[in-house]
Amino acid sequence: MSSRISQIASQLDPRSWSGKSLASHKVKHDDDVVIVATARTPFCKARKGGLKDTKFDLLCMQMFKSLLARSEIDPTLIQDVVVGNVHNDDSEYYIRAASLAAGIPNTSPTLLVNRFCSSGLMAIRTVANQIQAGEIDCGLAIGAESMTNHAGRPYSFSQELNAASQEAQDCSMPMGWTSENVAGQFNISRQKMDEYAARSHNRAAAAQAAGKFDAEIVPITVPDGQGGHKLVSADDGIRPSTSAQDLAKIRAAFPQWAPSHTTGGNASQITDGAAGVILMRRSLANKLGKKPIAKYVSCAVSGLEPRIMGIGPALAIPKLLEQTGVKKEEVDLFEINEAFASMYVYCVEKLGLDPEKVNVNGGACALGHPLGATGARLVVTILKELERRNQHVAVVSMCIGT
Repeated sequence: MSSRISQIASQLDPRSWSGKSLASHKVKHDDDVVIVATARTPFCKARKGGLKDTKFDLLCMQMFKSLLARSEIDPTLIQDVVVGNVHNDDSEYYIRAASLAAGIPNTSPTLLVNRFCSSGLMAIRTVANQIQAGEIDCGLAIGAESMTNHAGRPYSFSQELNAASQEAQDCSMPMGWTSENVAGQFNISRQKMDEYAARSHNRAAAAQAAGKFDAEIVPITVPDGQGGHKLVSADDGIRPSTSAQDLAKIRAAFPQWAPSHTTGGNASQITDGAAGVILMRRSLANKLGKKPIAKYVSCAVSGLEPRIMGIGPALAIPKLLEQTGVKKEEVDLFEINEAFASMYVYCVEKLGLDPEKVNVNGGACALGHPLGATGARLVVTILKELERRNQHVAVVSMCIGT
């Protein structure tokens, strides 16, 4: 490696940043990675909601077109298109076709990333990393998932893997099992899980009624299942009248696994949806006269035992704060995906977070969790809320299957 490349690599490695602090990250540099456009579709119940007749490729095309419209930039500026998706079949083909159909030129390649529930966030991270590395100046990142169209194929590991490692065997277990493991191992009560889930619905209902989601949602025209089309403009999974007392009446979703605290009411909904951002180098944004919405700073990922994968944010968030030199008290807002209330309760309490700073407009218990889309949706949602509050520092995190 030449000395010049070594110097650049050192500058890009967060571990080598000198004087790491929030103040240092607030300084504006031409090479900063900035977000210039954000958008999401409505999040709708899989198999029965507003997007149930919308195929994955159409969902992606609509998201691409919406971001281009909001950014008002020339599509030829997009140097890479990165999509987070988890389980839609042959999605590599569909995202390329959707990109071209949306008017993005064939000189802009596409890339699929899959890190389960963080795939949308990993799409953003991938584009940001390319800009930080000097490889591109502008890219489009989305997360999208049509859970209505999941094939639901069974899978199993080779006998050699299972014989070699209990943790390898654990990777084949359903996510509901991991939720019960968290509840049991860390003494998370059913009552507390229901209370957190009810708060999610109550906050989301209040945000929807106040029109807060209107700023982040782009209404999209989709098939209506009867040969025509319809406009979908709002999330349809929120239950405004939800209470912890009502949730307590719902039977356990996984009675085969103790303590059987997880239910259809205190876990994320199965949902269709997409969300995304356009990122570029600050110098390009300045040249184009685009006012940055936010600056991307850094990302941290942590591994842990698959059987309790839900507590991941409690490991990744401290790692990120250490990496950037930002203090927990300096963070204005947190978004932690509510995959299951058990993990959400654990992470908020373990990290000692102020509940009034976490998921202030509700989360996946109310809005749903389209696997590949959620990471991007959290970014879109939290940036809009920062803007409303005239605040500046946000952290997004989620647990990841296995």
